[in-house]
Amino acid sequence: MKQRFSGFLFFAFVSVVAVHLFATPAFAFRCGDGLVGVGDSKAKVLLECGPPTVKETTSIKSNVKTTAPGKRSKNAKKVDQWYYNCGDNDFVYVLTFEGGVLVGESTSGRGKGPSNCLGKKY
Repeated sequence: MKQRFSGFLFFAFVSVVAVHLFATPAFAFRCGDGLVGVGDSKAKVLLECGPPTVKETTSIKSNVKTTAPGKRSKNAKKVDQWYYNCGDNDFVYVLTFEGGVLVGESTSGRGKGPSNCLGKKY
């Protein structure tokens, strides 16, 4: 009985470790048949999803430590945010780009009207 239980614990431990080692980020934005994710370029997003409903360029401020003890300097990163209105009964998705590369996705409220998330038009 003791060997079975320890074998089960070993199997459970190995399974949990394997899941964490091989897990990929869950982020993916689906637009029609297209699918884009972190690391994709603006060009790929345009090809897969078509033009966004709205484009915006903003600055994100961050505190960065300097070499002097106790001192912090403020940096601002320029990011592009593309908004896709996926219509009634869905969300407005915000794709954030740094240096032309997709770095994140979030939502910004509920969508309205017809969907702009149908992907590229053939």
